[in-house]
This record gives sequence, C-alpha cells and structure tokens, in this order.
Amino acid sequence: VLRADEPTGSPALLVERARSAGLDVELVVTGRERLLPTALDRAAYRIVQESLTNVARHAGPAAVTVQLTYEETELVICVEDGGAADPARPPVSGNGLKGMAERVAALGGSLDAAPRPEGGFAVRARLPVDGSAQLAEGEVENVRDMAERAAP
Repeated sequence: VLRADEPTGSPALLVERARSAGLDVELVVTGRERLLPTALDRAAYRIVQESLTNVARHAGPAAVTVQLTYEETELVICVEDGGAADPARPPVSGNGLKGMAERVAALGGSLDAAPRPEGGFAVRARLPVDGSAQLAEGEVENVRDMAERAAP
C-alpha cells in the first residue's frame, strides 16, 4: 500500500545518515535540481532509502554511489554498489524491490534492479517529471547544507 503520510526528505540526508552508519557512500547530482511534485519526491526518497538499506543488509562493506540526474523530462535515480551480488544468481524479489517497482509504475516510470555484470548491484529508476518550479542556484546549496546539518 502506498501511503500518503510517508516520510520524505532529501536523498542527501539519507546519504549522510548512511555515511554516519558506516557505509562508504558517494552522492553525485547532475542536471538542474528543482522542486518535485510530492509523489515524485516521496518516491525518490523511498527508492534511495530502500536501496541503501539493501546495500547495508546484503552487500557487505561495499562502496556505494547514489546518482540523481535531473533531466528536462525525468529524474533518473541510480544506486550502485560494489558488493558481492552475482549476475548468475538473480536476487529473490522481496517487499522492498516490489515496493520500489510499484511506486515507479504508479508514476509512469521504469525500474531496473539487478546484479551488475562486473559484480555488485544496481537500482535504476526513471521517473517522469512535469514542469515543476526550479530551485534557484543558492536554494539548492541551502537545501544540501540543511540536510548535512540535520544528519546525526
């Protein structure tokens, strides 16, 4: 069930929390960040959250990259780790992966979650974006600064 009262926030905050919990996580943001519709913002947050949770549970001490690419018509979320996932042994789809797929489908996007050919695991979500208001350059940095200060 997709709930309307779910937590939301900055994926940057999730990355900082993961770092403070001991994960080796890098955040890469490309394109022009902008405010997103609430449903899209929640989906992005939950996709990053579930992906980082899966890394912590299954990948071992692997480096992780969270990439958010703001394109004109879509947001692309890519979370890749260098863990022990093997392309010859696809993962059993649990509730987390099913939940991500449902969220992405509800927004008209696409999701690919699978072991990488070179090892490790990748989650790639493409979410369509409408013409939401864009953040001014300074506002983007303010949002990142607030997320970093809020991290435990």
